[in-house]
Amino acid sequence: MSGRAKLTVFAALATLLTSWSLSPLVESTAWLLHAAVLLIVQSAVGAGCRRVPLARSLTVAAQLLVSLLLLVFLFAGKGESDGDGPLAYLVTDFGALFGQGVKDVGEFAIPAPLTDGIRLLLVSGVLLIGLLVDTLAVTARTAAAAGLPLLALYSVAAGLSGGGKASWVSFLLAGCGYLMMLLAEGRDRLAQWGRVFGAAPRGRGAADSGLSSGGGQATAPVRFGRRIGAITLGLALAVPMALPALGGGLLGGNQEDAESGAAGGTISAVNPLVSLQSNLNAQDNRVVLKYRTDNPQQSEQYLRIVALDEFNGVKWEASGRALVDVPKRMPEPPGLGGPVRGSASEVRTNITAADTFTQRYLPMPYPATSVEIGGKWRFEPVGRTLVGDQLGRDRFQNVQGSAYTVRSLLLNPTAQQLQSAPAPDPQIRDEYTKVPDNLPQVVAETARRVTQGSKDDYTRAVKLQDFFAVSGGFRYNTRTASGTGSQAVARFLEDKEGFCVHFAFSMAAMSRTLGIPARVAVGFTPGEKQSDGSVNVSMRDAHAWPELYFEGVGWTRFEPTPRSGINVPDYSRAQTPTAQPSAPAPLPSQGAAQPSAAPSSTADECPPSMKKLGECGAAAPTQSTPHDDGPSVTAVLGWAAAVMAVLGVPLLPLLWRTRLRARRLGTGEVLTAWRELGDTAWDVGVVPDEALSPRRAASRVVDLGGLELDATEAVHRVAGAVERALYAPQGAEVSYAGLADDVLLARAGLLAAVGRPARLRALLLPRSAARLAWAAAARWSALASTVSTRLTTLRLRLPLRNRG
Repeated sequence: MSGRAKLTVFAALATLLTSWSLSPLVESTAWLLHAAVLLIVQSAVGAGCRRVPLARSLTVAAQLLVSLLLLVFLFAGKGESDGDGPLAYLVTDFGALFGQGVKDVGEFAIPAPLTDGIRLLLVSGVLLIGLLVDTLAVTARTAAAAGLPLLALYSVAAGLSGGGKASWVSFLLAGCGYLMMLLAEGRDRLAQWGRVFGAAPRGRGAADSGLSSGGGQATAPVRFGRRIGAITLGLALAVPMALPALGGGLLGGNQEDAESGAAGGTISAVNPLVSLQSNLNAQDNRVVLKYRTDNPQQSEQYLRIVALDEFNGVKWEASGRALVDVPKRMPEPPGLGGPVRGSASEVRTNITAADTFTQRYLPMPYPATSVEIGGKWRFEPVGRTLVGDQLGRDRFQNVQGSAYTVRSLLLNPTAQQLQSAPAPDPQIRDEYTKVPDNLPQVVAETARRVTQGSKDDYTRAVKLQDFFAVSGGFRYNTRTASGTGSQAVARFLEDKEGFCVHFAFSMAAMSRTLGIPARVAVGFTPGEKQSDGSVNVSMRDAHAWPELYFEGVGWTRFEPTPRSGINVPDYSRAQTPTAQPSAPAPLPSQGAAQPSAAPSSTADECPPSMKKLGECGAAAPTQSTPHDDGPSVTAVLGWAAAVMAVLGVPLLPLLWRTRLRARRLGTGEVLTAWRELGDTAWDVGVVPDEALSPRRAASRVVDLGGLELDATEAVHRVAGAVERALYAPQGAEVSYAGLADDVLLARAGLLAAVGRPARLRALLLPRSAARLAWAAAARWSALASTVSTRLTTLRLRLPLRNRG
């Protein structure tokens, strides 16, 4: 087997070994066999084209064409399309299946089921990386650069899978594949030089250490390369284990991981609408919680996960709070007292979590007074939330499969108690009425208009709730593209379409503008009661609702979402019964979901793109543990630098020419300005001819460049100055004040005379940049000549020294 054939085999093997890192993303690894077979065929096509031989571009095109045909015939007919006939079978179905795969990626949790769409994405991705690796390593003979697509494949897989126990295996396989490819390329390069100088075997003299014999082996380069590769790979695996601190801070991990495990740590500001819902399997309305309760008002018992109390203008999130050990008896809820506390009763709820529910926040009725649960948990007193503690490196306590008991208070405040509530504590009012500076004025204006004439906070809150749920003409529609930031609230008030997330966020923001302390709670509605008395809570019961603070009552739930199946608390009902609502149940728009028992977005209602952005209602339970509070500052800066670098690369020739032009024209020298004029003409397609006189060259630029009168006169003035510089007596004045302006005028004329594509080519890909390659080649030739001369001189001198 030739050296290039071996390199082809090892390039395909390196791609296949690196693609193993994608296996944790799906439940089955059957797709690897398909990818391996197609990758072998793709590599074989490349080897055959190179043996013909074909041009490099034709080789890559043949590999790409064969790969696409194999994918089409392998997956055609499995997609759902409206077309018929061979074209639909081969193209339309293939495109539909690709789109379905993108949709499945957004909907399913990791590990996802191996649907046809996801299999297509995985196999086509591996083939694309394999084509890049084969092109760089074998066709272009730059195996080192082929590590970039391999690194991209491994990085994407590791980032999505979040590491894990088998992550070092994936890294080892990818590293070994890359090193074997480099070794194969190194052997091929050395073989092209004929016999290789090898190290002298032990026990032989210097006289025997010349060229290796025909049966010997050139062991030195190979052995040293293997040793360096093995040592580097071993250090890459061993150093992170020896230095566990590298897992956090600027090099990875997140702040919550490090802080939550220590006594007195904090809970990071996690946005559950993104971190919890991004992996929600919306197509499977599985039961995540089951419970039994002695609460006589079971239909009012929400299971609360976390409270979002900070609105920074971009999103609502839970602010950083101190964590303490879980007390045997939780402190009294903030603001609760007086008659409301005296009429409260304590209820007991026994909850069991499904084995697939890996939430770190513990769902509980509010306000809980005590919790009995095994494992390591921490308590956040302000939000009255239990959070799973850190169990080890990248391992955290979660509710998966747990059975726990929660005792909570059953509060029954009346409308009169809420209406007569005193002013809230100043500290609570200051913290929970903050609104971002970029909140549009229309939000506060709408809140004032809706609550006009109200004399107390309770009446204002009820009017806000009725505005969204009854009288405002709002429509429950999961197809809306509304977001959750400040501008999104204003857009939601204008479009009047959204789901529970938007209603809860908007009411909380408007309440804050009125001076009412407000936050957003995330969790589950009461669920569906079974015949045996138990209650099932499923994915579709995920919900978000606003909580408003009233002194003497505490945090109180309101329900602005106009959706059937959601119970409006008795204390929040309007005091004066209203007639039929102005927009009681508007007919759903084409994108709106039909009302059901689910209080927020469901699998059939919410598109995958919105799920990934957290736009489908409240923080629903995910199938993976939320332990990341978003990208760190370092990651953001790194990605920003990468994007700027990618965007800046095409502008490098433009920047170089601009700088060179300014430097040339700034000297005021005629010959330098003439060179700039020639390069400018060259950039638009007028190839320079050094054999012509300045006057003939100027006429050629004018004719081929199609210049107008002003630009033509400018070119001839510059050419006249060049003639004076070449033929005038020494000391004569050859330059003139408008030299630089004439060059710029001629340049403007040349650019104006060509079409837009040619103009863009002249600016972004100037032909005169070839001078850089010429200069580099000349310097390299001079350097090589100098080195060769010195080596020859040294070799001639050595025998003279040995004669003495």
